[in-house]
Amino acid sequence: MSRKVRLGIVGFGAQGSAYAKFIAEGMVPSVELVAVADTDPSKKERIAELHPEVQYFDDYLTLLESGAVEAVVTTVPHYLHPEMGIQALERGVHVLLEKPAGVYTKQVAALNAYAAARPELTFAIMFNQRNNPLYRRLKEIVDAGEIGTIRRANWIITTWWRPQGYYNQSEWRATWGGEGGGVLVNQAPHQLDLWQWICGVPKSVYAKAAYGFRRDIAVEDEVTAVVDYGDGATGVFVTATHDITGTDRFEILGDAGKIVVEDSKTAVVTRLNRPEREISEGMGMEDVRRMFMGEFDPSELYTRETIEFASAWGEQHSGVLENFAANILDGTPLLAPGSDGIQGVRLANAIHLSSWKGHEVPLDFDEDEFLALLNERIAAEGTFPQRA
Repeated sequence: MSRKVRLGIVGFGAQGSAYAKFIAEGMVPSVELVAVADTDPSKKERIAELHPEVQYFDDYLTLLESGAVEAVVTTVPHYLHPEMGIQALERGVHVLLEKPAGVYTKQVAALNAYAAARPELTFAIMFNQRNNPLYRRLKEIVDAGEIGTIRRANWIITTWWRPQGYYNQSEWRATWGGEGGGVLVNQAPHQLDLWQWICGVPKSVYAKAAYGFRRDIAVEDEVTAVVDYGDGATGVFVTATHDITGTDRFEILGDAGKIVVEDSKTAVVTRLNRPEREISEGMGMEDVRRMFMGEFDPSELYTRETIEFASAWGEQHSGVLENFAANILDGTPLLAPGSDGIQGVRLANAIHLSSWKGHEVPLDFDEDEFLALLNERIAAEGTFPQRA
């Protein structure tokens, strides 16, 4: 029998229990679940019922030091991700963080620096959407230059509808001190990651965010952000938690083609036969007349391909878990290296900072200024400790 990675799960809530279920059902063949840590004593009986062969720990440090596990996945509140990642790596334990990597870049940068000093250990992040075959194929198309240089990249992702009861279920949710933000840090990190993974990291952002706009919460429930990639290329990101019917539409316009994704399921890829500027400069008025009158053959200018895959949500998560184990066992390249997690955190921080200050900010913003403004909001809540 081939060797399996001995995994521990830190946090047995909705996500942690789902990962345990995937492993128990054989969806992650290279992983053996051997331990779970959770501070809620009521979880012990539930874990024993569902996974009787798994050890229970009431403290994650005890789990890390037990020798029972060689790797962990953390499914805990966002502020704890960097701390737990460092604690695991310090003890020689491979770590897979749930998204986001943290709440603010200073804490994530510290984690990345520590992980870089321990290259013998695997450090990954649960960006399961990178395991969506549709987005993997689109990244290949963009990286290969099939639609040319990107000129614009827009994403409307408002399929994150949440009722007020969702926010009322716990005191930490949708707070600055407990969760660190709203839709940008809870629901939309996957799209913030994919946007940059496929289209590149922007240079600056100007954002309008609404705080407690349609929900009784302190943090953002609607965001519109305009980014600048440089050289005239721009992008727009729109997200919200109050659109009950929701839209998921991602467009990438290049100077030699275009990609339009609907509902993260179907993509239409248009490839121009020549770069758009060449088409424009070579077109006479008769050609324009034919186009306006619908008398031209579209194949003279472009081809279109529709791409669609069947991709179950659980298989995306289990695939990242299996890839994490494969990297530990034989060095298979990671789908989502843990160090990539800082990109989405930085963009979310920049969006918040721009909305707080009311003007455009660079992606290399002043991290101390951001943290000071975040702490002002945490202090105003009067419930949670400020952050360092």
